[in-house]
Amino acid sequence: MSRNDHSLDENKMGVMPVGRLLLTMALPMIASMLVQALYNVVDSIYVSRINDSAVTALGLAFPVQNMQIGFATGIAVGVNSLLSKSLGEGNRERASRAAGNGIFLTAIITLAFMTFGFLGSRPYYAMQSQVAETVEGGTAYTSICCIFTLGVFVEILFERLLQASGRTVYTMFTQGTGALINIFLDPVFIFGWFGIPAMGIAGAAVATVIGQWVAAAMAVFFNFRFNSDIRFSLSFLWPKWAVVRPILTVGIPSVVMMAIGSVMNFSMNQILLGFEGVGETAAGVFGIYYKLQSFFFMPLFGLNNAAISIVAFNYGARKPERITATLKRTVATALCITTVGLLVFQFFPDLLMDIFQPSESFRTIGRSALRIISVHFPLAAVCIALGASFQALGVGIYSTITSLCRQMIVLLPVAYLLSLTGQVQAVWWAFPVAEVMSLIVTGILYIRIYRRKIRPLFSPQG
Repeated sequence: MSRNDHSLDENKMGVMPVGRLLLTMALPMIASMLVQALYNVVDSIYVSRINDSAVTALGLAFPVQNMQIGFATGIAVGVNSLLSKSLGEGNRERASRAAGNGIFLTAIITLAFMTFGFLGSRPYYAMQSQVAETVEGGTAYTSICCIFTLGVFVEILFERLLQASGRTVYTMFTQGTGALINIFLDPVFIFGWFGIPAMGIAGAAVATVIGQWVAAAMAVFFNFRFNSDIRFSLSFLWPKWAVVRPILTVGIPSVVMMAIGSVMNFSMNQILLGFEGVGETAAGVFGIYYKLQSFFFMPLFGLNNAAISIVAFNYGARKPERITATLKRTVATALCITTVGLLVFQFFPDLLMDIFQPSESFRTIGRSALRIISVHFPLAAVCIALGASFQALGVGIYSTITSLCRQMIVLLPVAYLLSLTGQVQAVWWAFPVAEVMSLIVTGILYIRIYRRKIRPLFSPQG
């Protein structure tokens, strides 16, 4: 991107009507997030045609896959930050070294997940389930995803290299192609089409990693072919602490945020699996819920990312009216999205569950779960929307605090206490309770940041 193009973007960020600016910036991100949501749910739809145990096995794999994404994204975000800064300073060598050291770090983490795939998958499932079918299917699925995890790490890293140098259009091709390949190949490998042996849940893993590897190959090709801002050389792979340190400084908090979600998901599964007779079903329902809610929360995160950029720019430009206007519109839009989600979950839970061809027990527990958990959607919308100000104004620790309240500090103890009632449907109320606490904490922290950073900008000397 030339300096003139960058200047045009800055002018747009500072002068375009906030509503239109937020819409134009958020839509591509929302589209990308929805592709990811579709990617996540397709496996479950096809696997549900096998049986409920297969759905449960897939749900139990979520914490591991979430950690894969967390580490891949953490490294990529750290590289992105250093690379963008280096390019802005005109230091192409440091930018290229950032990319090279990112590849080095990616290789190390990839080896760690491959080792887990070989040695840790079966113990991971054996400690959670006593149902042989769940353990066998889950072990096969997780082993394949971890042993061939290089695809997702390379895809995410090289997509961020394209984004950091302003070539975001190519990432739409890589993500879209990967998702479409996964969707097409799922039934081929799961059910054995075109003469290929039926592989069951393992086939879903094969389809997933093929989609990831194709997307990764495309991302690498686009970088080598079109990304002239970065030079790829073996000499840049050798790690230098001066490069690795800023990558980890930015990336580790992102990994921690994803790790919080994985720990919450794993712990919640342990609580649900403790219900004799219905534990496996409840854990499967929880996995399905998480994939369904992503269709409403992924757009929220895309909206949040757009708001962060706008708020950060206008904070630097000392335009507080545009900051508050952006946050108001972000909150209003987020409430609209989650209200739709709330209504869908309240009035059409059976329709949503029927996508996965559930047993009657699965449908009954799922109906209750979707209706109860979705009560917190509008509250979460406000928390996520206001959270954009925390990251944009340089107080990312506030986001970590609210996330901890939502997913661990309040949610897990409340869920455990409610499980002591012996009624699995009581556990679902832990989500609205935790979100109320998160909203209170978010409100307190937002007032604090408003008084310290936004309100002073309104005064002439601010």
